[in-house]
Amino acid sequence: MNEALLLDNQLCFPLYAYSKELIKLYRPYLDPLDLTYTQYITMMVLWEKGEANLKEIGERLYLDSGTLTPVIKKLEAKGFVRKERSQDDERSILLHLTDEGKALEEKVAHVPAAVGSCLKLDPEDAFALYTLLHKALHSLQKEGS
Repeated sequence: MNEALLLDNQLCFPLYAYSKELIKLYRPYLDPLDLTYTQYITMMVLWEKGEANLKEIGERLYLDSGTLTPVIKKLEAKGFVRKERSQDDERSILLHLTDEGKALEEKVAHVPAAVGSCLKLDPEDAFALYTLLHKALHSLQKEGS
């Protein structure tokens, strides 16, 4: 057997598995609000910025337009966001929070702490993991540029 092909020798596998399991922890909090994790993080960008264009959101979330467009359509259908063409560039679509979208922020404010309490990492390890993952992510971004 080629050692390079052993699952236990892959950096990507524990990252993939941990990500999948971590996102599962969000379900009990997001399902009652009829939100997927991707919809939730999209809303997080909008809560942070107030408004954003599709390109900005995609870049922030590392999502291509083919993935992001259906997410936005569902958020719009749920009444959380509204779309409008940018006055500066008609090709650019701006997303704005509706009153319902703004109110949703308060309904999910407890989610980060609730999910964090489910993690079996002490705060120092969690911070170290966060820091290392961001460092790795940024190094991949530089590679792709």
